Amino acid sequence: MLDNSLKFLLLNYWRSLDKKILICFLILFFLGLFFSFSSTSFLAGERLNKDYYFFFIKHLNFTFLALTIMIFLSIIKTEILIKLVTPLFFLSFILLALVPVVGIEVKGAKRWLDLYFFRLQPIEILKPLFILMTVKILTFNKLKETQVKYFFSFLLLVSVIILLIDQPDLGQSILLIGTWITTVFVSGVNLIYIFIFLSVFLIFLSSLLYFLPDKFGYIINRLITFFDPSQGDKFQSSSALDAIKLGGLTGQGMGEGILKESVPEAHTDYVIAVISEEYGSLVSIIILIIFLYISFRIIKNCFNQDNQFIKISLSGLATLLIFQTFIHAGVNTNLLPTTGMTLPFLSYGGSSLIGSSIIAGLVLNYTKNKSYLYD
Repeated sequence: MLDNSLKFLLLNYWRSLDKKILICFLILFFLGLFFSFSSTSFLAGERLNKDYYFFFIKHLNFTFLALTIMIFLSIIKTEILIKLVTPLFFLSFILLALVPVVGIEVKGAKRWLDLYFFRLQPIEILKPLFILMTVKILTFNKLKETQVKYFFSFLLLVSVIILLIDQPDLGQSILLIGTWITTVFVSGVNLIYIFIFLSVFLIFLSSLLYFLPDKFGYIINRLITFFDPSQGDKFQSSSALDAIKLGGLTGQGMGEGILKESVPEAHTDYVIAVISEEYGSLVSIIILIIFLYISFRIIKNCFNQDNQFIKISLSGLATLLIFQTFIHAGVNTNLLPTTGMTLPFLSYGGSSLIGSSIIAGLVLNYTKNKSYLYD
């Protein structure tokens, strides 16, 4: 009897899923696993004198963990998941707040916590939870004044941005600001409020640049270098663009690329360039199309939602996914200044994979066909 009930629940769960989105997520996870070996084998074997499969095995373990998180988040009741948003957000916020105190500094940036078995970048976990927390504030019925809701959501944004700027992490800050703007816009905010909030933030950022140039002057330097390459070092972004050009449409072949040998962060921040160099720009374009298709499916599902929290959350998650993807692609093609942005699902790194799995699990949960779950 118990077996039959379990089979019935699993069958209904499977029938309720948006299988097209699920298949796309699984393809991205598989491609990330495949490309992780291609982009990290040289680093492991030649530079660190480890087994060529060292980083691939670590990525494989993180992929299994990420898939587990995705399935778990997609299978639990939506009502329970919504209730968990607040405690999970504050837990991830505390972890982010601990970074300036006990975090690890790498190449001038302090963004990671050492958990002994791996380095956690809290912002990767916080990003999707930030969106849900923002939506929770915007849809909080006990707050009748709409302006108050927008103000509290803006305070939430500012509190996270302050911690990010301190690391410093300009790329994630821009990503969150763009996602926040889209989320509050979808909720029905008057554009004048967005203008006011952004004006306040720009004044705040300008003040930091003026009064603390030693800590935040890197922002100006990156912008100057981007618009005038002769004024700074553009080795990484120029190398990535050259690699894409060298790969052409069909690529140089697996293992034949040189970008991963010359740029230390090729397996994280420049993975789309590594893929283009070895497998061709055609493969990279297909990957970008997969991301666009996922976002299209998510937005399409928004129109079928009666629950405002789910509707706005899905639009925010789609925005986060597509913004991060195209910021990564923009940096790789030298269309945007260097930001250190990973490509969801495909870049090497446990934190990035866990963050991607949280987005995937939330999307699969919120896009489920509820009629199958309550038969």
